Amino acid sequence: MIDLYLAGTANGLRAAVAMAECGLEFRAHKIDLTQGQQRTPEFLGMNPAGQIPVMIDHDTPGGRITLAQSGAIILYAAEKSGRFLPQDPVRRAAALQWFMLGATDIAAASGAIFQLEMVVQEKSEAITQHFRKRLLRFFGLCDAQLATGHEYFADEASVADFMIYPNYFARKALIDEAGGLTSLHAWGARMAARAGVQKGMNPFG
Repeated sequence: MIDLYLAGTANGLRAAVAMAECGLEFRAHKIDLTQGQQRTPEFLGMNPAGQIPVMIDHDTPGGRITLAQSGAIILYAAEKSGRFLPQDPVRRAAALQWFMLGATDIAAASGAIFQLEMVVQEKSEAITQHFRKRLLRFFGLCDAQLATGHEYFADEASVADFMIYPNYFARKALIDEAGGLTSLHAWGARMAARAGVQKGMNPFG
């Protein structure tokens, strides 16, 4: 059994989506970030960085594995299940490329928007708008990839899709307001229809 400690943020949900899509049984433990549960001694013992998600896999040959960082958890789930890391080298390279765009560019820009809108005391609409435009540019790259006949970023569903979808879901209002990106929206609908995505996006029942 795998224990997954997360909140209902894109960062946490992408780990749950990967677990569900890979067919791995897991128990979801809700961490209330507004109450500072990520800073308790118990949680810091699992991840000293005080960030969700954290996974504990109790069913491993060498004993339990504790792992933080959503990207690492997605790759761990794919490797453990033997799924969603394409065997074809061209598709595998594409999956990893788009996975990293989601991890280092899309997630970072979306996270910056959250910090600027919800956390920092001194608001700056100009800086916030900069990151909104930056995020939309990255989603534009995604749309262009999908528009060339790809149903998923690496043709087949992969770790890339699990990394990107929760941020797409979280920022859909911004994407809708921008207009266009029809291939991205079609991909979003395909993702939303997947049983594993539905389970992972609603990990607490």
